[in-house]
Amino acid sequence: MSPAPVSPLLELDGAVQADGLDAGVAAHYGNPMIEQRRLLAGEAVVDLSNRGVLGVAGPDRLTWLNSISSQELRRLAPGESTETLLLDPNGRIEYAMAVVDDGVETWLILEAGELPGLHAWLDRMRFTLRVQVVDHSLAYAVIGTMAAEPAAVHLVPAAPNGVALAWRDPWNTVGNGGFQYADAPAHPAADWHWTEALVPRDWLPALRDAVRAGTVAAAGTLALEALRIAAWRPRRATEVDEKTLPHELDWLRSAVHLSKGCYRGQETVAKVHNLGHPPRRLVLLHLDGSDAVLPVHGDEVQATKKLADGETERRAVGVITSSARHHELGPIALAVIKRTVPADVTLHVQSQGISVAAAQEVIVPQSAGSVAEIPRLPRLGIRTPGR
Repeated sequence: MSPAPVSPLLELDGAVQADGLDAGVAAHYGNPMIEQRRLLAGEAVVDLSNRGVLGVAGPDRLTWLNSISSQELRRLAPGESTETLLLDPNGRIEYAMAVVDDGVETWLILEAGELPGLHAWLDRMRFTLRVQVVDHSLAYAVIGTMAAEPAAVHLVPAAPNGVALAWRDPWNTVGNGGFQYADAPAHPAADWHWTEALVPRDWLPALRDAVRAGTVAAAGTLALEALRIAAWRPRRATEVDEKTLPHELDWLRSAVHLSKGCYRGQETVAKVHNLGHPPRRLVLLHLDGSDAVLPVHGDEVQATKKLADGETERRAVGVITSSARHHELGPIALAVIKRTVPADVTLHVQSQGISVAAAQEVIVPQSAGSVAEIPRLPRLGIRTPGR
């Protein structure tokens, strides 16, 4: 994959380029808090033109993708959106893809850094099937919005085969064949109405000019991350490491179909869900902002315990995966911690030499998994009434 061209939206007044995972687009345009509010109100767009875009064409595309990934894709209708995961043989997440089909080609949106590996892997798996995998990243760019319709924010999704390429994130509901571990009375994803539109890359200057003219507002990735974290929405680039199972992030909710046919990693998915427990679990942390320190990806999460002699013991129980300053909630973070950590235990995050207190909000509960109802067999020698 060739590096994406510099985005024209970085030419806007106040644009500050992001670094790390979101390099190549704007982190913010001067005020991330105002940008969050505009984004929530459906008045702003987010430049995600550094994302990767793959196309899978050919008459076997949906049955092929269905056979190798976690989601049921065989009956995906033109214009319908979903997401799917590619797992390793042990059920650990390797790739996560947003999926929309236009009746001729299946379009996959993913993190740019993951595209070369996925592209190569898909090419190796084609065998004699009638499919072709194409990197569209230099021709199409991704623009995100919370607006109910892309047209409301001056977005006109591309439609090379007559169907608008607008991916609507399925995270706000439990998908058909999915399962939710979170038992909160009101899941914050209900307010997560996220769309990613594919637009011709040469159209980005027109979007820049629309922002300058005041037709639409621009929000940076810092605003998007804050809203994503508050919605408990996992992201492949941040929440996933080499050991991550989808159960740990409550990703069975939207990216896994539990009753579809066999695919790589499916045995582990079924076994953990029906008979076991995931070893770790995702939590939302409300962080103490007294020291003005915002922990970052990889910072250690510790649990504290009072000992009999009055001393306090701290032990590492997990890591921060994402963090942000939210316009209402203040400093928040997603973290992956050991499943056995009680929900009421005191947590601290070690960041920049400072211990930051953190209140835990349960996303994936300790009880996640083991949902199969297995009848108990009578003990040998004990007769069942009526027999």
